[in-house]
Amino acid sequence: MPRWDYAPAPEATDIVTVKDTYGLFIGGEEVEPLSGDYFKTINPATEEVLAAIPEAGLEDIEAAVAAARKAAGTWAAIAPADRAKYLFRIARAMQERQRELAVLETMNGGKPIKESRDIDVPLAGAHFFYYAGWADKLEFAFPGRNAEPLGVCAQVIPWNFPLLMLAWKIAPALATGNTVVLKPAETTPLTALLFAQICHQAGLPAGVVNIVTGAGETGAALVNHPGVDKVAFTGSTEVGKQIQRSLAGSGKHLSLELGGKAANIVFADAPLDQAVEGIVNGIFFNQGHVCCAGSRLLLQESIATRVVSKLKRRLSTLRLGDPLDKNTDIGAINSRAQLDKIKELVGVGVDEGAELYQAPCELPEHGFWFPPTVFTGVSQSHRIAQEEIFGPVLSVLTFRTEDEAVEKANNTPYGLSAGVWTDKGSRILWMADRLKAGVVWANTFNRFDPASPFGGFKESGFGREGGRHGLEPYVRLT
Repeated sequence: MPRWDYAPAPEATDIVTVKDTYGLFIGGEEVEPLSGDYFKTINPATEEVLAAIPEAGLEDIEAAVAAARKAAGTWAAIAPADRAKYLFRIARAMQERQRELAVLETMNGGKPIKESRDIDVPLAGAHFFYYAGWADKLEFAFPGRNAEPLGVCAQVIPWNFPLLMLAWKIAPALATGNTVVLKPAETTPLTALLFAQICHQAGLPAGVVNIVTGAGETGAALVNHPGVDKVAFTGSTEVGKQIQRSLAGSGKHLSLELGGKAANIVFADAPLDQAVEGIVNGIFFNQGHVCCAGSRLLLQESIATRVVSKLKRRLSTLRLGDPLDKNTDIGAINSRAQLDKIKELVGVGVDEGAELYQAPCELPEHGFWFPPTVFTGVSQSHRIAQEEIFGPVLSVLTFRTEDEAVEKANNTPYGLSAGVWTDKGSRILWMADRLKAGVVWANTFNRFDPASPFGGFKESGFGREGGRHGLEPYVRLT
């Protein structure tokens, strides 16, 4: 296939000012950690140290929760229309600073700049706009009932979509009158700390949003703090189970958005070239660091060989490299630990007899990289068909009938998302009725909208984020 050569088109980084050392954002101010501990955050594409980040300890968590508790009464008492104004200001500030946010997201997370610029940042701002609109309309969201805020919300977010996950959680919490203590992932804290500046810029009252940084111990201290009324967590199923066990009997409200092993199902009558683009987007978007990634491709037998051939041809055109280059399709793996996990599970797939194909590409000398990978000859019993790899690795299975496709798609402990590709609308509706997934995409994949709820079943968690449904986890209905 002819390949176009592109000159490098790197995004300038001079719009971003990365400080040598950051503080915690508590009570509307940047403060030094009482723990006195710091860790380094790096650029995963270069392994260059970007900044020193505070490791919040128990005293810091105590201070953050106290600040949120102090602000809770005042914030809940503000007229809902006035709360909406603050959310609108935050959304506008995110729009005005979207290039800065996008560059920082890519530098700290490794994802291609075109994804940060065109998807993550605009969608994060859109969530604040959307929930600003709901702030003074809660009586229409819950007709005949009174929606009261829960109080102080502890929110723990992952490293794959740092700014977007922040927006998914903070926007509905503030719209419903709650205050927040948020902990970003330890590998990607920088856009959350820039968001703290945006809160200050928007004039948000002190203590309404607090941001503490650190690793698992910091998150555990926040989740288990007795002054927290609500916990929202997005991350691994293993950690989600630990949180649920630790909160049992505490009376705290909990919502979990956990892992996935989504089936992307292609029928023989589907528009195959369109489906191939959807397959690529479903698994190689953000290097496969997506909880709802279409990591299992189910192909109807009669078209399996043709689709795999088209897919391999398409993979040969993907560009892996500098995430700040606007031509890059595949960026860096987020961390060495995640790269090691991907390599381990790919090795398991080879050992179990699946056929490995990796797109030909040159991996950069520094940083964390893994080529786009496709396994064929995969069976349901293979670990690569059951376990979440969370990387650019696709497992291909086949089916003959609709019933077999449903059975194979549902044969997983997860239930977050699925995709169906077919020319028949009736088949889409029939499949969507039977797939055990919180979101079912039809002739597309990885499409998100602030007005549409997102969440899973089984080991993919419970509760919904986005849409009117995303308000419910943050209110007490009377």
